[in-house]
Amino acid sequence: MSSSTAVPGQSPIAETAPQSLCALEPRVPADRLVAEMVPPPRFDAVRFDTYVPDPNRPSQTEAVKVLAEFAGGLGGAHASGAGKRKWFSKKPAPPTGPRGVYLDGGYGVGKTHLLASLWHATPAAPSLKAFGTFVELTNLVGALGFQQTVQTLSGHRLLCIDEFELDDPGDTVLVSSLLSRLVEAGVALAATSNTLPGKLGEGRFASADFLREIQGLSSHFRPLRIDGEDYRHRGLPEAPPPYSDEQVTRAAYATPGAALDDFPGLLDHLARVHPSRYGALTDGITAVCLTDVQPVPDQSTALRLVVLADRLYDREVPVLASGLPFDRLFSDEMLNGGYRKKYFRAISRLTALARDAKGLVAQ
Repeated sequence: MSSSTAVPGQSPIAETAPQSLCALEPRVPADRLVAEMVPPPRFDAVRFDTYVPDPNRPSQTEAVKVLAEFAGGLGGAHASGAGKRKWFSKKPAPPTGPRGVYLDGGYGVGKTHLLASLWHATPAAPSLKAFGTFVELTNLVGALGFQQTVQTLSGHRLLCIDEFELDDPGDTVLVSSLLSRLVEAGVALAATSNTLPGKLGEGRFASADFLREIQGLSSHFRPLRIDGEDYRHRGLPEAPPPYSDEQVTRAAYATPGAALDDFPGLLDHLARVHPSRYGALTDGITAVCLTDVQPVPDQSTALRLVVLADRLYDREVPVLASGLPFDRLFSDEMLNGGYRKKYFRAISRLTALARDAKGLVAQ
């Protein structure tokens, strides 16, 4: 439905009124969570041969080679012996050595590109491969229950976990137990993170039990270091400065499918929506327009914003904003704390989406 809307200081504009993310409270059934464990739209078309290694960073070329060989080794029968019928055979012995690869490197070096390429290159039907973020994996366990999640994933050839982040000891124990069960079932693992497996959790928690769980997780993976600069800013101009409230509002009304919200109100709304539903929150949204961007007030709010930034980036939803630039969202204390890599990733991704939004503003 179209309506005539007046923007202060301008003549009325007759466009479709934008949506508001704050008005949406999506419900996501468990079967959707399973069906959506595939590479996000941004990475539908990526492959190993579309990854462009930095010639000054040999670790990037080496990563492509190792992962291509890893994918090739995942053909044939399931590692647990599924698909093979052997009379009088004993239960297959668990695989020896690491059953996974772990891509370690800073934000923006192409880890997700490589992880999605591995998923695409693995010779198995999509229903036998799963791809999701660490948060999405824990959300799946919450929706299905631990045992059902094990049963659902244990027949898979490969499980890819993007942005492996351990935010609390409970999630650490949960995922450690899940991955152990999946490794025993013969599922190959691949993960990305900004920190080596044996160093996860440093600067966040000091519990001996927590650190012991981290060490147990690291034994499942072969660490693969990827050096490099953030490709999203390599040779690109600086992020566009924030626009005025008027520009953002007019762009929202002129863009079919756009959402328009004030930033503080959106942050409040995110506290009422479980992070597992942030992806569904963006269903059908073509652009996110935000007015009055301000510093994020606390760490809980900041971590929720990180999840939303990830979902917007995955879905290639441009973000147009007024107020403060995105590199001033988080305080110095946050940027120097245990979650700093998450915050830098969010800044990097929001900046990329801000560039994508430049075309929404009338020149």
